[in-house]
Amino acid sequence: MEHLFFKDWTSVFHVIICAVISFIALFIFIRISGKRTLAKLNAFDFVVTVTLGSTLSSMILKKVPLVEGSAGLIVIILLQYTLALLAKRSHKLEKIINSTPTLVFYDGNFIDEAMDKEVITKEEIYAEIRKYRLHKMDDVQAVVMELNGTFTVVKKSNKAGKSSLDDIELEDQ
Repeated sequence: MEHLFFKDWTSVFHVIICAVISFIALFIFIRISGKRTLAKLNAFDFVVTVTLGSTLSSMILKKVPLVEGSAGLIVIILLQYTLALLAKRSHKLEKIINSTPTLVFYDGNFIDEAMDKEVITKEEIYAEIRKYRLHKMDDVQAVVMELNGTFTVVKKSNKAGKSSLDDIELEDQ
């Protein structure tokens, strides 16, 4: 209990030095690993982010030496990169890692089964539609719950061409 608030200045300086070095190391590793590490979080990216944060914390608080912690950071980022690369090459693995978008509203109808699966309410869908500043429900073609848990509202269009809903299986909804 005697070291609850302060142990000694050596410990304080150690934490400061470890924090600076760990932060710089993580910053460099993230810059090398690319933008995916900083993407909006899906479940896969969330796990990576929490793991990176936990490792960084352990390094700063002297639970893990800097070299070992840096090795851990590199392994986590390499695993993320490797799995992302494999997911890019394999549609099945991509579905496992990233799940799939879920259509929760389509052509004037709420899709109750999908809403139950994702545990969302009509009120939440209405709120998302209002965020897109749409007044009439007739103007909405679809509402999609994306891979990262955000919603996308797709307006109706009379123009011909490819649809942004092409990757969503409409018949299963």
